[in-house]
Amino acid sequence: MARKTPLNATHRASGARMVDFGGWEMPLHYGSQVEEHHAVRRDAGLFDVSHMRVVDVEGPDARAFLRRALANDVAKLRTPGRALYSCLLADDGGVMDDLIAYFLADDRFRCVVNAGTADKDIAWLEALAARFAARVRIVPRADLALVAIQGPRARERFWAAHPELRAATEPLEPFHAAVSGDTMVARTGYTGEDGFEIVLPAARVVALWDALVAAGARPCGLGARDTLRLEAGMNLYGQDMDERVSPFDAGLAWTVDLSGDRDFVGKAALLAHAPRHEFLGLVLLDGGGVLRAHQKVRSRAGEGAGEGEITSGTFSPTLGKSIALARLPRGTRPGDTVEVLVRDKRLAARVAKPVFARRGKSVLDLSLPSQDSP
Repeated sequence: MARKTPLNATHRASGARMVDFGGWEMPLHYGSQVEEHHAVRRDAGLFDVSHMRVVDVEGPDARAFLRRALANDVAKLRTPGRALYSCLLADDGGVMDDLIAYFLADDRFRCVVNAGTADKDIAWLEALAARFAARVRIVPRADLALVAIQGPRARERFWAAHPELRAATEPLEPFHAAVSGDTMVARTGYTGEDGFEIVLPAARVVALWDALVAAGARPCGLGARDTLRLEAGMNLYGQDMDERVSPFDAGLAWTVDLSGDRDFVGKAALLAHAPRHEFLGLVLLDGGGVLRAHQKVRSRAGEGAGEGEITSGTFSPTLGKSIALARLPRGTRPGDTVEVLVRDKRLAARVAKPVFARRGKSVLDLSLPSQDSP
């Protein structure tokens, strides 16, 4: 039986279409996925992300432990509340999960991990703590819920609902959080828009949700969350990367800190194996189809000739075009034209940088000439 977040009854009362997602019963949409998508790009959308897991890492070795456990380096986090995005790797360099780590105190960090990998992540962190003899406790926080409010007016709608938190949260820069009592508000998100992600006791999340809806935020489901994150070029675990994929083959090299002599889980494997693919975006030029995961991509000519595969694809409501993320042959570059096999038809697509829309607007540049165009 699928697990339920504390907001399940609220979603049902709002007419949400519920689906199974990673073992959780979650809202797909509340009537119109496209309208919810546009609400986030133009105003403010509200997401229940309580299926994701908060895991606190506590103890005198918390920082030293996470410096070895994560591919990114938490030594960068010196101001309480500052956060970074990182991969959690296996020994062979495969991506076990992607997560955000927050520095709360010298002996306390907070990680937010994905729903479908949470149990595996916790077990791996506990195993690593034992391997390194680290003086830490891995503390899953089942008592906490998470809500995200995203969009150009997200912050003002949050402050309208909770004016008492404005002074603490208005100065926040991206990837910083403020803690007020038992509530953590982070200026982070998964949509390419501004906004907050709020972590608070599960017993109070319904009241928070209702207050944000009353302030003008529109409830949004998983459907809009997926099209928004894909437009922003953000990876989805289980599609764009997993344990079989190196972060270098998933466009996540920027999250791997190889500077200095710090050792971390998976580093030796990453250094021993060169990247095998380019991770780039695609925009469908021909009509008559939609780009989807697992469709084959064929480079027509040039240095990047060969076959690749789409990892995530959708129709972009912001661009009015079909877009995708894909692992492509080495040497493929933005501006190249490729062919995608869509329902037995070979359709032309342009290779692009894997960010299509942010801050409510398209950032797509199709003016780059293809090196293999006629």
